[in-house]
Amino acid sequence: MTAFIISLFSPGTLYMLAAGAVAAFLAWFRSRTIKAERAKVARAEAKARDVADQVDNDVGAMTPAQQREALKKWSKS
Repeated sequence: MTAFIISLFSPGTLYMLAAGAVAAFLAWFRSRTIKAERAKVARAEAKARDVADQVDNDVGAMTPAQQREALKKWSKS
């Protein structure tokens, strides 16, 4: 039993424990940044969807003649 306890405090074991702790921290940090990036992309996509819905609503409210006029102005700019 004493040999086991002494082996826990050998330099190699301490380095392995420290490396494991660093690896666990890095994995946690990476997962946290990935989640933040996904949330950022989801917010941007929601904003783009909102703008697209507004455009669809505006286009749907226009008569075909009004749509042609708007497209003429848009294509020249």
